[in-house]
Amino acid sequence: MSKQEQSICVLLPNKEQLNIAIGVKATGHELFSRVCDCLKIKDPHFFGLSVVKNNEHIFIDLEQKLSKYFPKEWKKEASKGTGKCGPPFLVCFRVQYYVENGRLISDKTARRHYYCQMKEQVLRSECSHKEEVYFLLAAYALQADLGSYKNNVHLGKYFEPQGYFPQWIIAKRGCEYILKHAPEIHSEQQGLTAREALLKFIRESCLLEDVPVHYYRLHKDKKEECASIVLGLTLKGMHIYQELNNMRQLLHDFPWSNIGRLTFLGKKFEIQPDGLPSARKLVYYTGCAFRSRHLLQLLSNSHRLYLNIQPVLKQIRGAEETQEKKLYRESYISDSLEMDLDPLDKRSHGSGSSQGSTCNYQLSRHSTSSHSSSGIEADSRHRISVEMAVDEPFSIEPAHKSMKSFSSVISHGSSDIKMGSKDRAGDDSQDGEVELAVDDPQEMFRLAELIEGVSVDSPGFNQQFCWKDIDSQPVNTYEFVV
Repeated sequence: MSKQEQSICVLLPNKEQLNIAIGVKATGHELFSRVCDCLKIKDPHFFGLSVVKNNEHIFIDLEQKLSKYFPKEWKKEASKGTGKCGPPFLVCFRVQYYVENGRLISDKTARRHYYCQMKEQVLRSECSHKEEVYFLLAAYALQADLGSYKNNVHLGKYFEPQGYFPQWIIAKRGCEYILKHAPEIHSEQQGLTAREALLKFIRESCLLEDVPVHYYRLHKDKKEECASIVLGLTLKGMHIYQELNNMRQLLHDFPWSNIGRLTFLGKKFEIQPDGLPSARKLVYYTGCAFRSRHLLQLLSNSHRLYLNIQPVLKQIRGAEETQEKKLYRESYISDSLEMDLDPLDKRSHGSGSSQGSTCNYQLSRHSTSSHSSSGIEADSRHRISVEMAVDEPFSIEPAHKSMKSFSSVISHGSSDIKMGSKDRAGDDSQDGEVELAVDDPQEMFRLAELIEGVSVDSPGFNQQFCWKDIDSQPVNTYEFVV
């Protein structure tokens, strides 16, 4: 590693790590490209890079330099020129934009990493009223990981319950109960390919309301010390929760169609529900303008992505429904023939029907998969009219296209954001001064525990840094109209 490089440890959704040496002046996009090259991912559309603070993932603006997301030691340690290397700086490669149908993810490796993150999210899910869903998800995961159940292979404790069930289910039912009943459901998935099981897992896991969600804490007012409001960015909009006695109570469910305007004014965050007077708007506080900018960028990009994938999701659903009807009709015809034909004819016709069904199914799957890589354009009737330039449609390019094209269109960078300040150049200089307070290398190295489910905010985690106060900085307004 040269004097002008730093070591970064990239945590992956499958719990593996990448150690990458990169220049101290590198941008987020350079690191993102290096990670995708190492993983051989050609279509990383729904992924991003994040740093963690206070148990929240702050997604890196890929157009910005990495130095904006690390403490001053990022450059100092590299300039010392010593042969000694301290703990690496930590970054997470993870899902930035959730989608409910895995067929939208055309890259096989990317789909597998998406599945791994959803699997981890399920292990932390707490939807106690949907306990049966967790057993079905465990069966799909076992099918995807181990293949079809075999009596002579999958004996006794052939999987660890902790790897497939949330802790609260294990505590409630016990390992013995799980090891008795989960294999039965696993065996019911006989013949399901690993890809099909993975796709079913992704689809069913999105039915758990606390799985495909990004959570961010907000303050009810400026004086509130401990944030009691939680914003959940979901597949279809936003949830606003109030946290009382470590329990989250849903206050508002805002689909994107019900949000008229989102405004960030420095630390102030305003939500204007559609069709209501301005006096009915909700006002919260983010704690820092730097955090506000990144939250706004994530919200606006997520909204635009939601609008643009709807036509493709509609096509995929239509293809899936058509295939299900075709398989049902062929199965019905086959059953009717078996009742009327003699045993010899039953065998011959049954065989032919089965082959025809398999052939059609493969064709249908090929057709359906092709949708996932086709171009996507937003319906002009639902475009966002905004101060930020987020109304331009984007396309999900085929696998062989450049990764950079999607990165620029999905607005990982800040070029699509127009601020309400008097001078954009002045704000750029402010960005150089306003730092995201990330834990120092020693603290950040302990972030690896997060992969095992340990909260970064746990008592054992020494939080020496906090969000930098920027009251003295010029105030900027950011908003977009939905």
